Amino acid sequence: MWPFADPFATLRAGSSLRSGLRLLTATMCGVERWLLPPACLLCGEPVPHREGDALICSLCRVRWRPIPDPMCKRCGQPRLQELECRLCQAWPAGLARVRSAVWLEGSSRDAVHRLKYEGWSRIAETMALAMRGLEPLTPGVSLIPIPLGAGRLRARGYNQSEYIAAALGRCTGLSVRTDLLRRVRETPTQTALTPEARHANVAGAFGAGAIGRDHFVLVDDVFTTGATLAAAAAALKEAGAARVEAVTFARANHDLGARS
Repeated sequence: MWPFADPFATLRAGSSLRSGLRLLTATMCGVERWLLPPACLLCGEPVPHREGDALICSLCRVRWRPIPDPMCKRCGQPRLQELECRLCQAWPAGLARVRSAVWLEGSSRDAVHRLKYEGWSRIAETMALAMRGLEPLTPGVSLIPIPLGAGRLRARGYNQSEYIAAALGRCTGLSVRTDLLRRVRETPTQTALTPEARHANVAGAFGAGAIGRDHFVLVDDVFTTGATLAAAAAALKEAGAARVEAVTFARANHDLGARS
């Protein structure tokens, strides 16, 4: 009887090679962690092995303070139950609701800074995990990151809000649309502006083409007065959006030292 080559021998050999490579990779990663244990990007302490390749350790994450109830039904600002919220009184009608995950302080402020100014894009994954339970993130909505102006985008090289929206889309299954909203004019930094000046600064700064009667959720890193989010929502509503809400990772507490 003539010998025939085993038609599956090559497949088995390839499978064995891949298994061997996976084992070697896992072993090398273990040796690397033993020789060079990863340190938390925020506190510098070693990241426990059980947390894998996380950039921010669990101890820093548990220090992030969630925004407490009761809060304004529209802007999400904590307030006394019997008092009317003054923060969102002057907002245009387009922005229906905003929610933020944590206060902008301590290590959460450091995380925003590392993402926004130092390019640590994987921090967005940790931020998204803190945000994924926020009320506006309901099935069927589309996420829209707040766009940067062309000049600022060239200077920075990336848009931190796009990083957060992409990470949020991956952990919630929601679609991300970066093609619907654009900056139509550059705006000066808002850091030193009063709330009234912030709203005037970004009024008319965004544009959107004709869109369907859909429900959109804007995504940004920090909420301060809501001026940026309100201006972006106004553009989407004018273009035909049925409802516009927003989520941010952090919310400024006692100062106005952030963008949104």
